[in-house]
Amino acid sequence: MPTIIYPSPIFGPIHSRRLGISLGINLMPADGKICSFDCLYCECGLNAERRPSLKRPQRKDVAEALEQKLKQMADEGQVPDVLTFAGNGEPTLHPQFAEIIDDTLRLRDQLAPTAKVSVLSNATAIGHEKVRRALMRVDNNIQKLDTVDADYIRLLDRPMGRYDVNEVVESLKLFDGHVIIQTMFLKGTVNGLSVDNTGDAFVSKWLEAVKSIGPKSVMIYTIDRETPVGGLMKALPAELDAIREQVMEAGIDCTASY
Repeated sequence: MPTIIYPSPIFGPIHSRRLGISLGINLMPADGKICSFDCLYCECGLNAERRPSLKRPQRKDVAEALEQKLKQMADEGQVPDVLTFAGNGEPTLHPQFAEIIDDTLRLRDQLAPTAKVSVLSNATAIGHEKVRRALMRVDNNIQKLDTVDADYIRLLDRPMGRYDVNEVVESLKLFDGHVIIQTMFLKGTVNGLSVDNTGDAFVSKWLEAVKSIGPKSVMIYTIDRETPVGGLMKALPAELDAIREQVMEAGIDCTASY
């Protein structure tokens, strides 16, 4: 099915359901995807079908492109709500990620001081202290936790290497509240197996993990674009609302995007 590959290193601005007017920062190649997950719902497609031939942009390339775009937007009277690290894969895999965060914060302060800096991450690299320190400096440290069920993670998120969800939860606790948990809820079947994680069997254990992490907030959402694998379906608004209410009742702010 149709999928999206984003320009690199800067794309947009685009309107994000969760973040507002977002200027994207893509640390992956412009012609493919590099990710430590291979999610069945990824809007960028499956890893094997999106192997890049180009290299990742270097720190200097990112800083120069970001500065140019922010100046252009200012000249046009545009102000982004957020500078978002996202795009064709996992941004924290970039070997210069921490240094690029430094550059981005400096340019934000100079050229778009009202904008927030956000990172959309699958949490596979937060065990590395350098990455974690960099994430502590951004405004919105958004980390994925679709479930705490290991079998479901292997089915839906498909980690490309070793992944222990219990270790990830412990690493998320190290942010001491400076983290936003992002969770995809969806329905349907893949190869005859259910991918419905909206029921209490999944939600209750996920919620216990979320409460133990103590995040600043939680973002729940469902698929919004065509997926590379058929059989996936959107969670219903009523289902997302019910999950949101449970999070709110636990004393944690929560938004739902349909």
